Amino acid sequence: MQRPKYQEAISKQFRVHTACGLLGPRQVGKTTLAKMYIESHPPEHVRRFDLENPLDLTKLENPLLTLSKPTQGLIVIDEIQLRPDLFPVLRVLIDENRERKFLILGSASRDLIRQSSETLAGRIGYIELMPFSLEETNNSPLVWLRGGFPLSFLAQDDEMSFLWRQSYITTFLERDIPSLGFQIPPQQIRRFWLMLAHYHGQIFNASEIAKSLGISDHTVRRYLDILAGTFMVRILSPWFENLGKRQVKSPKIYFRDSGILHALLGIRTEKELDTHPKLGAFWEGFALEAICQQMEISPEECFFWKTQSGAELDLLTMKNGKRIGFEIKYTDQPAITRSMRIACEDLKLDHLYIVFPGKESFPLDDKISARGLLM
Repeated sequence: MQRPKYQEAISKQFRVHTACGLLGPRQVGKTTLAKMYIESHPPEHVRRFDLENPLDLTKLENPLLTLSKPTQGLIVIDEIQLRPDLFPVLRVLIDENRERKFLILGSASRDLIRQSSETLAGRIGYIELMPFSLEETNNSPLVWLRGGFPLSFLAQDDEMSFLWRQSYITTFLERDIPSLGFQIPPQQIRRFWLMLAHYHGQIFNASEIAKSLGISDHTVRRYLDILAGTFMVRILSPWFENLGKRQVKSPKIYFRDSGILHALLGIRTEKELDTHPKLGAFWEGFALEAICQQMEISPEECFFWKTQSGAELDLLTMKNGKRIGFEIKYTDQPAITRSMRIACEDLKLDHLYIVFPGKESFPLDDKISARGLLM
């Protein structure tokens, strides 16, 4: 599947920076996207290194010498999280010659790829590549059930998709997390991940999880940071206003890919999904990711709001100088509630959208509209 939006994003970054970092979970299509991008370059002006390939690792035993040639063109380095020590070398090469471009692919966030943020500050622009979106697939029932990882979404049937995701989860726990330098027993973090699935769409309670697993609050937060840094989990921060009201100050937790969430919970078919008691929470997380991708909202730019008295807003963001709110409802009849009125007034929203599983969008009030996600 072509992903022109991301190819254009890479080109845009190279118009500003010498290096572009393409970050996202493993098997999301970073390597495929990079190959599509370099097709427009003469082969003799492109060099590619895969850090999971022992031969390429051997070539990079003297990275300064190896990467200094060619003096112009494009150098692609895949799975950069396996060699974070390369970042200081890249800084030297970038400062030495701006004609040479670097496309860096990584299966972890900037925070987990040590040294990248500080070493290449001002020299690199980052793009977050996520699984296929609702907008890209135009098939919401399928992408909601299977998630957007290419090999899961494009599988022959639901059973093959489910088996692929089960295998992905095992590989992620047993191989990917240790490759980032975290020595955690796979069974322990699997238990944590499974328990977290039951907190999807809820306020995160570290003490409660720690007590259930027999570990410390600090360890629980560390595990959560790892899953967030590897793009598995979204930590949605609370928003505060000086309102004279008691407001919730703990984050909410969402799985970023609905297919991974369903695989952890053993949900194989659309029928099993439709009859699950947490269907509303599943829809909320799916819709939230779709909104963030469609509006290009970064994780640092989205919040939720909730008071102790019960007023709440599922998603709050600032876009083009305006405060936009989203309330996500799994219903075929979206309606304005008292909580929405309070959110509009207290947060001084420019507009509030009620997102529901439908095909139409229509106004409900001057500042409140219903917005359907194609079903």
